[in-house]
Amino acid sequence: MTFNQFLRIIRARWMLVSAIIVFVVLATLGVSLVLPKQYTASATVMADVRPDPVSPYPVAGTMATSYIATQIDIIKSPSVAQRVVRSLKLADSPYMQERWRKDTNGAGDLTAWVAALIDRSLTVKPSRESNVIEIQYDGNSPQFAAALANAYAQSYIESTVQIKVDPARQYTEFFQERASAAREKLERARERLAEAQREKGIVLTDERLDVETARLVELSSQVNTLRALRADSISRRGQVATNPDQYNEVLNNPVIATLKADLARQESRLSELNERMGDAHPQVVEARANVVNLRSQIRAETNRVTGSVKGGANMVEQREAEAVAAFEAQRERLLKLKESRTDLQVMEKEVETAQRIYDSIQERMSQTNLESQTSQSGIYLLSKATEPVSPTFPRVFLNTAVALVLGTLLALMVALTVELFDRRVRSVIDIPQALDIPVIGVLPAPRQARSRSRFKLGTGGGSGFLRGKTA
Repeated sequence: MTFNQFLRIIRARWMLVSAIIVFVVLATLGVSLVLPKQYTASATVMADVRPDPVSPYPVAGTMATSYIATQIDIIKSPSVAQRVVRSLKLADSPYMQERWRKDTNGAGDLTAWVAALIDRSLTVKPSRESNVIEIQYDGNSPQFAAALANAYAQSYIESTVQIKVDPARQYTEFFQERASAAREKLERARERLAEAQREKGIVLTDERLDVETARLVELSSQVNTLRALRADSISRRGQVATNPDQYNEVLNNPVIATLKADLARQESRLSELNERMGDAHPQVVEARANVVNLRSQIRAETNRVTGSVKGGANMVEQREAEAVAAFEAQRERLLKLKESRTDLQVMEKEVETAQRIYDSIQERMSQTNLESQTSQSGIYLLSKATEPVSPTFPRVFLNTAVALVLGTLLALMVALTVELFDRRVRSVIDIPQALDIPVIGVLPAPRQARSRSRFKLGTGGGSGFLRGKTA
């Protein structure tokens, strides 16, 4: 089919085409005017993914997309819709109650049924480039649509606050129980430590250990000193026992030196008198008695000096024994103190561990308690929904334009279909196509002017034409 044939068909059936176009346009216009009007109101909210100043767990950057998707699901959740129903008291409407009884025969929850009903007209659109979420609601009246959109936005904000607050309150109660148990454990550990310190007489284990260690070092030094003194005393005592006259203290003693000088003079005098007077002379006897007396004094003084040496050695030995005994006792005391210190350190570690656990629980409890009292959710209302001026459905002009286009297409299809079942010759080109015979000539229409008529003569299967003027 050529374009010329198509135009001839449309021209021949223009009434049918026009009737179909007019019918479709008028039907669409009528339906658009009869349908109830729908108004769309929009409210926008922003989901802030920045770190919460109260919660220590920020939203990660990679989680922002899933976070926005989660927020959209929350807006569409039944809990938000039921909160809207309760806030606007839609379940108290007699119309809603009557419709609920008619649809469900009074079975189920009225609030949940109304929430499911109003949730059908809700549309939530997230932004591709930001965290802004648009909440749209379609209603039969602009006031109802704006009220529902604002109610959804406010209920969504309240729900996000509740989502944060309710778990925080539960965690607060849990941490309060754990804190009580941790406090009791800490108190028991402290009591055991205090009782052990009282029993062992230790208050500060490290300080007491340092004092006792210093005392042991001091006694060890004293023992070493006394051992050196004892060795020297034993050496001097041996010298005194073998050759007391050659002992330095005896030789350097002034009394013994004086007595020895007197003895030397008396012995010299005795020898002189003995040579002159004989042994029986009274002066010789007297001189001999003086010598014996001086020797006795020298021995006595020597014994006194050497006796002090022996007594000093005995005293050094005694002091050494006492120092060794004190050292051993101090070492035993230090060993017991170390054992006690080990036990006390274990108890101190238990106290420290219990204290850390208690402090950690107290910190988390304070954090959750603060979270349970927050009234901010990180969701902010950017703009409230206002009453729309014009309806969004039905769109009369758009529907009419679409009906005009679709009606034209339908009319053309119907015209071509009718032409297919009722084929007519409308031009010289239709004869060869329909009958497969050449066209010899074409007569002008009676109403055509002679000056505009033409004669056409076909040759060989109609492949060529001879044109000329008619008679």
